[in-house]
Amino acid sequence: MMILVIGGAASGKSAYAEELILKGGSGPRIYIAAMEPLDEESKKRVERHRALRQGKGFQTIERYCHLEGLRVPPDSNVLLECLGNLTANEKYSPQGAGEAAFAAVWAGVESLRRQCSRLVVVSNDIFSDGVAYDEETMDYLRLLARLHRKLAKEADAVCEVVCGIPYYHKGGEHL
Repeated sequence: MMILVIGGAASGKSAYAEELILKGGSGPRIYIAAMEPLDEESKKRVERHRALRQGKGFQTIERYCHLEGLRVPPDSNVLLECLGNLTANEKYSPQGAGEAAFAAVWAGVESLRRQCSRLVVVSNDIFSDGVAYDEETMDYLRLLARLHRKLAKEADAVCEVVCGIPYYHKGGEHL
């Protein structure tokens, strides 16, 4: 089963995604952290997320790109946090896939989906601010939007979290 959880900044999407994993069965709980902590702000976010997961039985794997090569147990419940960071890493990091970022991200998601019993993918809704961006940022936004559309089509459920409240656009009744 694959579930896409999307929401704006501080919407509660990460906490809700963790709840979905906690309800996911008795298999190992794996948290794949895709945000590479490159500055003080990102390091603080990583520490905050680690503190929120503490005591919930998650095994954290930091994986910034090349997700396709990651192996997880077949009965595992996997939370991928977050698609936006993974996509940026694949597109812009020297270790990433560059122009082949879409294919690399999708191959990684599909690989995880085939391996585990439940995959919850968290991503940011960054398309509603109405700000005009430079072409490089727009290129990233278009790439992430393509991935969102593909994930939404393939996922068993699509949930948007607004003010901590989950709204299902697809599936949800069997979770």
